[in-house]
Amino acid sequence: MTTRRPLIFSAFNEFVLSHHDHGAWRRPDSRQTELDSAAYWVDLAKTLERGKFDFLFFADVLAPYDLYRGNRDAAIATGMQTPVNDPAVLIPILAHETEHLGLVLTENILQEPPYTFARKLSTLDHLSGGRIAWNIVTSFLPGAGRNLGHEGLPSHEERYGRAEDYVTAVYKLWEASWDDDAVIADRERGVYTDPGKVHTIDHVGPYYTVPGPHLTTPSPQRTPFLFNAAASGTGIGFAGKHAEVLFTTGGRQGAPASVAQLRAAAVAQGRAAGDVKIFGGLGIVVGSTEEEAQRLDRELRETQSLESMLVKFSGFWQEDLDRYPLTATAGELLASGEPGPLTRQVLAGADPSTTFEELVRQAANSHVTGTPEQIADEIDAWQAAGVDGINVQYLVSPGTFEDFVDHVRPVLVERGTMQADYRPGTVREKVTGDGPYLPERHPARRLRAELVAARTEAGR
Repeated sequence: MTTRRPLIFSAFNEFVLSHHDHGAWRRPDSRQTELDSAAYWVDLAKTLERGKFDFLFFADVLAPYDLYRGNRDAAIATGMQTPVNDPAVLIPILAHETEHLGLVLTENILQEPPYTFARKLSTLDHLSGGRIAWNIVTSFLPGAGRNLGHEGLPSHEERYGRAEDYVTAVYKLWEASWDDDAVIADRERGVYTDPGKVHTIDHVGPYYTVPGPHLTTPSPQRTPFLFNAAASGTGIGFAGKHAEVLFTTGGRQGAPASVAQLRAAAVAQGRAAGDVKIFGGLGIVVGSTEEEAQRLDRELRETQSLESMLVKFSGFWQEDLDRYPLTATAGELLASGEPGPLTRQVLAGADPSTTFEELVRQAANSHVTGTPEQIADEIDAWQAAGVDGINVQYLVSPGTFEDFVDHVRPVLVERGTMQADYRPGTVREKVTGDGPYLPERHPARRLRAELVAARTEAGR
């Protein structure tokens, strides 16, 4: 066995019928049509905990994908991330049924005021014993902006301006409103909390005004463990300042450059390079032999919905992909000058003779197929590329995760690539090996120090 540090493993999911599986819900071995049943999700969480996964990650959207053919019909018909339920309601059930598994909630900064959101996350962190993480997002679907009271999405710059103001407000509530020793629970005097140790935060920002105080006692982590995905320059700067987990771009080949860029973004914000954990993404199809794995992969692809893929990538590439003939080649489409910037970027990276349909199917199927040992080899290659963790994406649920736990995990544990058991403590302690709170160099803790110093100077 090697002495390498085990990677961090997250199960990538969404409280939906179909996340990125493109129609696998139709298969007889899928339980995805049970999405409205707590039992399905409890069984999945217990499988992940049996496999010593660090996180169950819930992505989220707040509107159907509606760029393809100019409407939402195909998204609804194929089940592409519609219907979608509220993961914040599910997470307490999963926390009660597990002991160690970290639970990641994706919530948009446009979704609710920072004051109520801070209370919700503190409550979840209490109920889970310190196992809650927040994936900070600003949204990319115009429909979400409309549904949340905006005329479409605010501009990219405004969304990140709002995000900075939002996290500043919730940091102050989580970190600086209640002193560590505010709760005294004095039964004789009938005093539960010392009022002098609960403070307003008096936050006044460009978008949010939050006097406080926080309504909830400090949770085991105070600030939940923080995730963020970033691609733009502004987004990478934001992630480098705030996130504890970030995601690579460019696949495994592009991982070393992406990892270096993300760590540099953290250092530029006064943090340590090791303060951020970088995850790669990986889908898998496992067989006992190469031949079996390839057969399972072919069967899987036969059930996939091309329409579902076009719906998703229309949203991701920010244009209606129905305008491009499926038989047109990448070279022909590039020469036409018609594709938008994101589609053009994808086309430029393809063989010019690849048809548009082939390109879309390739983009939807970047998973790895092979024996448990071959899957483990791929994960080891990701680690060699510099990542700290893997976000495992299902192709069929719960089958992908069951295959990983039952067949791939034993190989990884033997190699030292995956933890044999959980560390004690909160999810931050389990993942970082440090204490339950953010390090003092994180902006949340800096805000805490600033507010405490200001109160001390004012004699409050």
